[in-house]
Amino acid sequence: MNIAIAIDGPAGAGKSTIAKLAAKSLGFIYVDTGALYRTIGLCAYRNNICSKDVDAIIKMLEDMKVELAFNENHEQIVLLNGEDVSSLIRTPEISMYASDVSAIPRVRAFLLDLQRNMAKTNNIIMDGRDIGTVVLPDAKIKIFLTASAKVRAKRRYDELIEKGMDVKFEDVLSDVETRDYNDSHREVAPLKPADDSIIVDTSDLDLEQSVEKLLSIMKERM
Repeated sequence: MNIAIAIDGPAGAGKSTIAKLAAKSLGFIYVDTGALYRTIGLCAYRNNICSKDVDAIIKMLEDMKVELAFNENHEQIVLLNGEDVSSLIRTPEISMYASDVSAIPRVRAFLLDLQRNMAKTNNIIMDGRDIGTVVLPDAKIKIFLTASAKVRAKRRYDELIEKGMDVKFEDVLSDVETRDYNDSHREVAPLKPADDSIIVDTSDLDLEQSVEKLLSIMKERM
């Protein structure tokens, strides 16, 4: 039987980086579900659709195809109508689009089967906002990864600066706090720990320590 590990948590908690490294160590497939919502947000942005225009976004879904694939290094890439948009979905603007479109029930339903099918055929570590509560409620291991808003904003700010983007820390912090509120207050699948999840706060941990912490939890429970 395949093993599914669910990692949830707020924006900027390091879920993607930590989960990716943990998956590599365990020989599991890593699935970044946030990239799927970002891709839908990117599509709306490209089509000049307001991120809060629910009807227009639902209509847009009829003509779009979102796929997950893996490159020669076994790294996840996300395809929008066949185009690799993995490097185009990480800007603060698309992050806010992703937060808004992810609150739309039809969008979540649109992506649900894609996410669950990955777990049926692979040993996976899947991260997102509602993996342990909605997408994979029967996951063998559930972890809720978090850190303070300021720590998460600093990590995201450093990442964007390294990519050569002109951003201000105050703006990144504001985006993180806004997204936290939106994600935890949406009516459908709000961000919250599953009842049986293990909460891990990485505020005082560096990347290596965070990965070691999660691997220790995973190996103990497998």
